Amino acid sequence: MADGYSGLLLARHGQTNDNLEPIRAQGFSDTPLNERGRAQAHELADRVATIEIASLWTSDLQRATETAEIVGRRIGLTPRADARLREGNRGDWEGRLFIDIERDDPAGYAAWLRAGPDFRFPGGESLQEHADRVAAALSDIHAVAELPALIVCHRGSIRTVLCSRDPRGLDAFHEYEVPNTTVVAL
Repeated sequence: MADGYSGLLLARHGQTNDNLEPIRAQGFSDTPLNERGRAQAHELADRVATIEIASLWTSDLQRATETAEIVGRRIGLTPRADARLREGNRGDWEGRLFIDIERDDPAGYAAWLRAGPDFRFPGGESLQEHADRVAAALSDIHAVAELPALIVCHRGSIRTVLCSRDPRGLDAFHEYEVPNTTVVAL
């Protein structure tokens, strides 16, 4: 996968209140940036302004689109949204604190920490489905976009891409730290 996507840069959105400890499962929840997240988006915009970005893409969730819009204003590009870049669908866990999930569903939480392609969020999607969705979006973007392209998305979405380069695959999902507004070059 890595070889097929050169010219793509992935950036995680800025901070939301759900990213603060204790962390809440966001998934498809459409949470906005907080003030720190907006400041991080401006910092990201300054960092990427030194690169000749030719196109700008984003998940359709508010935290990513707001980040992309801030970046876009700085670099003179309008972001194009693609819902396939969303975070993984956390199903019944969305909006819940992870500490509460661990207490209420210890077996499910332990399975989440093991990750792997077969892990499925209760009422949501599997990590493999998430990875396949993101890979399809990146493949399409790579085929049609002017490069280099900056793609603003989510920690889990970026992790699935990093895992595609790792011989352990999605079993390595939790080993990749992706702080807010991190940029990963493919």
